[in-house]
Amino acid sequence: MGSGSGTGAAPGTGVATAEEAAAGLGGQIVRFTRLVAARRHQTKLEQGAGERVLLARLVRDGEQRATDLAAETFLDLSTVSRQVRSMVDRGLIGRRPDPEDRRGSLLYATESGRAVFETYRQQRDAQLAQLLAPWPPEDRYQLIRLMTRLNDDLVEHQRNRHGDGTPPEAAAQQGASTHE
Repeated sequence: MGSGSGTGAAPGTGVATAEEAAAGLGGQIVRFTRLVAARRHQTKLEQGAGERVLLARLVRDGEQRATDLAAETFLDLSTVSRQVRSMVDRGLIGRRPDPEDRRGSLLYATESGRAVFETYRQQRDAQLAQLLAPWPPEDRYQLIRLMTRLNDDLVEHQRNRHGDGTPPEAAAQQGASTHE
């Protein structure tokens, strides 16, 4: 957040019109997206990055087929299949027959997998806590409150915009990092 320059708010007033807020927020969202993309690129180079993504989906969304898991994580099915084999061998995820199609199987996070996921989540939270430590407590609270409000409004906007019954949460969850 730094000095707050370039926020789009009227200089020194602490208020902004909807248009000023949109311009400032738009710029900050682009900046934030770039920072997240850089972090994801760095994470992909780290050992176990794919594992974290797959475990997060299985823990948060429950059991699912490998094809659905690949689609939700935007990973190639062959990549997911390799990761799944490794994680099954290590006891992090399990398979069970799909009751709707016995030819397929459903993947689920085991207790060991949930524990590994929890370790990843705690590491992420520790990094964020370190980043936010110098912030005043009220600013930390407001950040969470306002990010939640923004995300909720974005989901509602997607729902109203698409109105086709497709849950907007599916698209919104791809970028979610609350539980990943």
